[in-house]
Amino acid sequence: MLSTKVTDCNAHGQDSSYFLGWEEYEKNPYDEIDNPNGIVQMGLAENQLSFDILQSWLDNNPDAAAFKKNGQSIFKELALFQDYHGLPAFKNALVKFMSEIRGNTVTFDPNNLVLTAGATSANETLMFCIANPGDAILVPTPYYPGFDRDLRWRTGAEIVPIPCSCSNSFRITKSALEDAYQQAQKHDLKVKGILVTNPSNPLGTSLNLHELDVLVNFISTKKIHLISDEVYSGTVFSSPNFISVMEVIKNRNLVNTEVSRRVHIICSLSKDLGLPGFRIGAIYSENGDIISAATKMSSFGLISSQTQYLLSEMLADKKFTKTYLSENRRRLKHRQETLVKGLQKAGIRCLKGNAGLFCWVDMRHLMSSKTFQGEMELWKKVVYDVRLNISPGSSCHCCEPGWFRVCFANMSEKTLAFAMQRVKSFVESMTKKNSNQSRQEQIRLNHARRTKSLPKWVFSLSTQQLEV
Repeated sequence: MLSTKVTDCNAHGQDSSYFLGWEEYEKNPYDEIDNPNGIVQMGLAENQLSFDILQSWLDNNPDAAAFKKNGQSIFKELALFQDYHGLPAFKNALVKFMSEIRGNTVTFDPNNLVLTAGATSANETLMFCIANPGDAILVPTPYYPGFDRDLRWRTGAEIVPIPCSCSNSFRITKSALEDAYQQAQKHDLKVKGILVTNPSNPLGTSLNLHELDVLVNFISTKKIHLISDEVYSGTVFSSPNFISVMEVIKNRNLVNTEVSRRVHIICSLSKDLGLPGFRIGAIYSENGDIISAATKMSSFGLISSQTQYLLSEMLADKKFTKTYLSENRRRLKHRQETLVKGLQKAGIRCLKGNAGLFCWVDMRHLMSSKTFQGEMELWKKVVYDVRLNISPGSSCHCCEPGWFRVCFANMSEKTLAFAMQRVKSFVESMTKKNSNQSRQEQIRLNHARRTKSLPKWVFSLSTQQLEV
């Protein structure tokens, strides 16, 4: 007999269309030379735009990559046992980088930081800390499909959606929070907290001050936790500027209060530095009990000492971090505008975004029906016929069909232009097909009207002529 984790793997969420699109891409990946008819991967939120800046730093700092300090090898020191608190030099460098990303509006204490093997591990660890099996966490929709795995699969917690609508650009409202809270109570679920992504994945927008105030007020009233997943904080490339929940806590004089001890941040270097393979994540909290428990739990997913050392050297170079953040934001802005303009030429619009590695794209007018079935039919056409892997809104639990997440930073500009040409050709063929169908339908209706208006003797005469 095997455990239920083995026999009930569906709860992992791997059968979601979000992951199925990846599987189709892996079977037939696009390559300009070797497979020009393959599927272009536009479902992967990965930042490949600024690797040259990282590579340049490595070239200019060979000792760091060779695990040397002051010309002397420290390989043995790094290779031997390290406790799970993490290297002090790395934690100090990381909190300073977190402050720099936020415009130095807030500072962070390295003693309140827990290192984890990526943001996935950080989110799950926090869920273990604040929720028991069967407890609920409220999450605004649409949300990152991986949360179904990260927050629920091993913890046994439940996600209760906070439905957000395109009518207000998917902004979080007090009424939506209250409705979700009441919905959880109707199902006898104890709400332990709210999790938001700021900036949002998949919307590509950052939370405004009003939304953050509403969230802080709500958790204060309900005495629940707030997890702010800020892994895309360094990708904000245009106004409005990014506001961290910690800035709100500071400005409202809530530091070191009961409220601040129920506010926690998730951060990572996967998006901000484009290093998902390095598995760098962290939990920041002023709650001593959570820091203590999460630190112990982190022993199941540590970051290697070698990785910590290399990145501590990189992040301590303030000239590098300043250059990287500025140039990376410029490149992201340019690339996002390229995608938006390419889609506009095809008659497709996007939600106005200011952050992230993707756009939230409105394709409602291309659906055969204004339903989630219509959305899936369109998604299959895009994946199998147009050969682009994009993520349908339903995989992100969007409450309205017809929206899709389209990534732009994991490919070359040439590949993006090629993908946009495929989109344009597809829309033109759809428009032509719909036009022909409309014309045929109009002809049928006109014929029906003419036939209906003819006197009965015409039909009798026609019948007699046929009989002759």
